[in-house]
Amino acid sequence: MTEITRVGVDLAKQVIQVHGVDATEAVVVARSMSRQKFAAWCAQLPGGCVVAMEACSGAHHWARRLQRLGLQPRLIAPHFVTPYRMEGKGGKNDATDAAAICEAASRPKMRFVAIKSCAQQGVLCVHRLREAYKEERTACINRIRGLLSEFGLVFPLGPSALRAQLGDALEDASNELPGCARLGLDRAFTHWRALDAEIAWCDAQISDHAKQDVQAQRLLPIRGVGPTSASALVACVADFHQFRSAGQFAAWLGLVPRQNSSGGKASLGGITKRGEDYLRTLLIQGARSVVGTAARRSDAVSRWILQLQQRVGWQKTLVAVANKNARIIWAVLVRDRQYDPHYAGARTASAQGI
Repeated sequence: MTEITRVGVDLAKQVIQVHGVDATEAVVVARSMSRQKFAAWCAQLPGGCVVAMEACSGAHHWARRLQRLGLQPRLIAPHFVTPYRMEGKGGKNDATDAAAICEAASRPKMRFVAIKSCAQQGVLCVHRLREAYKEERTACINRIRGLLSEFGLVFPLGPSALRAQLGDALEDASNELPGCARLGLDRAFTHWRALDAEIAWCDAQISDHAKQDVQAQRLLPIRGVGPTSASALVACVADFHQFRSAGQFAAWLGLVPRQNSSGGKASLGGITKRGEDYLRTLLIQGARSVVGTAARRSDAVSRWILQLQQRVGWQKTLVAVANKNARIIWAVLVRDRQYDPHYAGARTASAQGI
């Protein structure tokens, strides 16, 4: 155990595979063990030993435990591990995955995932539940619409229109709805209202977090960033200093063009859509409100948005504004400064020659 300098760990619910090497890269240990034995085994590792894992379910929990043992946990995105599997795609198993993780952690330019705290993961839990409730509510609404259409009951588009008329339709004895269908749809309507209450509770928790967190408070003055976006950004990104520049943060969010360049000829496509989908969606939705109301304002940023929209269209303008907001967010949090809209406007006006 004292010879081990780096360990690759393939996490699972019950069985955990480890692959340890010494300073000469010789394999010292390659075995599987239960969850209960893994923590005790790690306690025998020498202090400062690197323990690498994929950033998967439970990885942040184990990383925090390993830190308390005096070890150096490293979390690696799964798509960075795949190229180091010597057996290729056809040789995937726990042992080869652990060996690939161990090898990937040795690369000097490997990018590691920052370890989240319990508080950050707690806030993210509320965000994930909120998104799940939203999906479940949409499915419930569509299910109700589909079942009602079987009896010739078609309502205008939009949840509000259906909600306003559904109660009367269930009470109307002149339609073709049988008794069992009325009872079932009434229970579905009750479930819909219960989901609304759960989403409202999540929104209240997220709003409270945005009001109490210092970093989230700094993001709220940014146009296009609301309480939900501010809370999610602070919770999802453990440390903004892990990004060398604002451009790298925007690229991590997938808000930069995909490249297929060769021979000195640049070929750009749509955005890469890498990184955290949830954050990218929130920033683009926030940009939608900014672009939609730009004509009502006369500041430099709004004029830039209008000019850009005329030149490249609505969709590309949304991405450009989201990219700009991502860069502003990085600058505000990394440089520990308050957001100054006039500073951003002056920079934009100077860049566009306004």
